[in-house]
Amino acid sequence: MSLVAYEDSDSETETEKTEAPDTSGRQTNQLSSPVSCVQHFAPGNTKSTHEMHPAGSTGRSGSSTVCEDPPELYAQNNDADLAPPCWQRVYSGHAALSVAYRNYEQASSSSTNSGNGLSQKRAHNDSTTTIKGIRPYIPKRLRQENSSKPEKEPDQRGSSDCDVELSVSGEQTLRKISELIKPYLGSKYKVTEVPKSLIFCMSKHSGPVNEIQWCPVREQSHMLLSASMDKTVKVWDAVDTGCCLKTYSCHSCAVRAAQWSSCGRRILSGGFDSMLHLTDVETGKQIFSSKTEFRISALKFHPTESNVFVCGGFSPEVKAWDLRTSKVLRVYKAAVQQTLDILFLPEGREFLTSTDAVSQDSADRTIVAWDFQSAAKISNQIFHERYTCPSLTLHPKESVFVAQTNGNYLALFSAQRPYRINKKKRYEGHKVEGFAVGCEFSPDGTLLVTGSSDGKVFFYNYHTSRIIRTLSAHKEACVSAIFHPVLPSLLATCDWAGEIKIWQ
Repeated sequence: MSLVAYEDSDSETETEKTEAPDTSGRQTNQLSSPVSCVQHFAPGNTKSTHEMHPAGSTGRSGSSTVCEDPPELYAQNNDADLAPPCWQRVYSGHAALSVAYRNYEQASSSSTNSGNGLSQKRAHNDSTTTIKGIRPYIPKRLRQENSSKPEKEPDQRGSSDCDVELSVSGEQTLRKISELIKPYLGSKYKVTEVPKSLIFCMSKHSGPVNEIQWCPVREQSHMLLSASMDKTVKVWDAVDTGCCLKTYSCHSCAVRAAQWSSCGRRILSGGFDSMLHLTDVETGKQIFSSKTEFRISALKFHPTESNVFVCGGFSPEVKAWDLRTSKVLRVYKAAVQQTLDILFLPEGREFLTSTDAVSQDSADRTIVAWDFQSAAKISNQIFHERYTCPSLTLHPKESVFVAQTNGNYLALFSAQRPYRINKKKRYEGHKVEGFAVGCEFSPDGTLLVTGSSDGKVFFYNYHTSRIIRTLSAHKEACVSAIFHPVLPSLLATCDWAGEIKIWQ
């Protein structure tokens, strides 16, 4: 015991010596300044900001997520002081290596090659403390730091704030009612016309945009939500100015799905970091945060129960969560590998999932119908073509739904059991080609709009299934096109290059 204590105290003395500045005024200890890797994508400033924090700093309440350390860190350094704060973010073992992970490897390799020999000394001390029956000595400084930390630190980090970037006058713009929307609030939605001219082109995302959604509250429907592969969620004023109001950097990997809450004050997001976050729109605080066992690719709020949502992803399971208890309500199991999209049917008693389970001759389990309360599988023999369906959408007035297929056409189904396909109608002309191309009905139900892998937007007549018009909207694949819920003929589109455009 005395030998181990002597070795560790000696290493502490050596640490103090190496932290002293040399004659050139530089610090020789490379590990005393861990790097906090937080990427910001502000308008006009697309840079990765690396903030330098002192080694003993514990003020990490501003970190967006709580994560696991990389395997290399556990294998080499068991000392808490050597764990940089950027590794307290989410790291998904089955995902590709992130940029922050590669930066950490470069920083750690340069520190190992430094002449002070500190990392080799610490690794030697860690190896000596693994002998059975010997309890490693913890310096007094570390014992005091550990005792001063709160007992429920992971829970506090789970409810910490997001990294939020606020534009000029963004706080006032979130609460305003657009002058363009006010005249339509007291009247019914008029007939939808095909938009012709470009109003705004918003290109602040540095990665592909996966999903866009107008705010469901009519008075606040000037706000547009977008989720991107650049790890951020943005809120835009897409009616009056076309400016980005807020940017939320809660995820450490691509954000695949995001949804407004029914009240319009919260945003639910899920991504490839296997994290779920419910974020307050104005403050950026995480009201709910949880890590799942799989990467998330789809999530939807229940249409009548505002505190319940369903999520799925790279897993055979689909889970229903209750935000009031932060627990899983039900688990829906199917013999699939990935859930592509989720669609609630009217009143929320049943919902559909589209999956990637395709056999050689038919698409068994491509679309599965579930009973929400009992988690029982109602039917898995709905779509019998050999194509997967990346997106589903429900008609606003009639009891039918449409499935986007990788066969480059839209298939029409009944929303009532046994969910039969309409073989007389098929909306084709656009291209999917493996992209998660979305589709949607106009609020009056007369038009069906869809993106296309060639960057165009196709408008179909719902009743005749004929193409009314095509719009050359983007240079890259257009993955989503949605009509405004209040303003007639206002359309938002997004593409794989990170651009969002508003058409009128």
